[in-house]
Amino acid sequence: MGTALVIENDPSDDLRRLGDWFAEAGLELTVLRPHAGDPLPETLDDHLALVVLGGDQSAYPGATGEAGAPWFPALEGLLRKAVRNHVPTLGVCLGGQLLASAHGGLVERSTSGPEIGPGLVARRDAADTDPLFKWVPLLPDVLQWHSDEITELPLGAVLLAASSRYPHQAFRLGDRAWGLQFHIECDADMIAGWARSDSAVLDELGYDAEVVVAASAGVLADIEEVWQPFAARFASLALGTLPDADIPNPGTAPTLPLLGR
Repeated sequence: MGTALVIENDPSDDLRRLGDWFAEAGLELTVLRPHAGDPLPETLDDHLALVVLGGDQSAYPGATGEAGAPWFPALEGLLRKAVRNHVPTLGVCLGGQLLASAHGGLVERSTSGPEIGPGLVARRDAADTDPLFKWVPLLPDVLQWHSDEITELPLGAVLLAASSRYPHQAFRLGDRAWGLQFHIECDADMIAGWARSDSAVLDELGYDAEVVVAASAGVLADIEEVWQPFAARFASLALGTLPDADIPNPGTAPTLPLLGR
């Protein structure tokens, strides 16, 4: 039947609870870790879905034009193929930013400063006809941990969730690809690890690391209540068992010639 291909960009951001939710829904996974040297495939022919996780890298080039990670150009090529071929795709945080940049969107260092800790996002009206988001509540709990943002969505993208400081919190490209700015996969240990590695950022913001970790851990049950069913619906979509999977007027997600294959 094939598996969902999962790209782990950073060892600090693995599947965690999202992997458990996919397994519970019957979706088998193949995890590649390019940060550890795993090569990326040329195509997605052997896979039912593509999931791209977060990481500490940036989706945009560095000052000298180098990619945020050596494998990002190939990964963006896979994301373009996924959208073009209607392969169910989910990008989380950095993964969502890469989905946007691969299709002509703009990702930049946010002028609003880092967004860290538990928060709420607001579902947009377009989510009412979305096969994954139409069951998400109007103000779902999420966990934020990012300094970059998607400042311009790709042409034809459909905005599904927003917030006041970061307007592009979730979007869909075509009929089978979704990008999330926020995290849904975390457990308490992962959050504590991020707090340790980003202690300088927390200090600069005037945040107490223990308070951030405790507050984030405190909303994990609420996050699970919303996003475990979301993950199960994505798994059903990948397996071809999701009812009402078709989207009226899904919008377009053209691949621009300058973006290559």
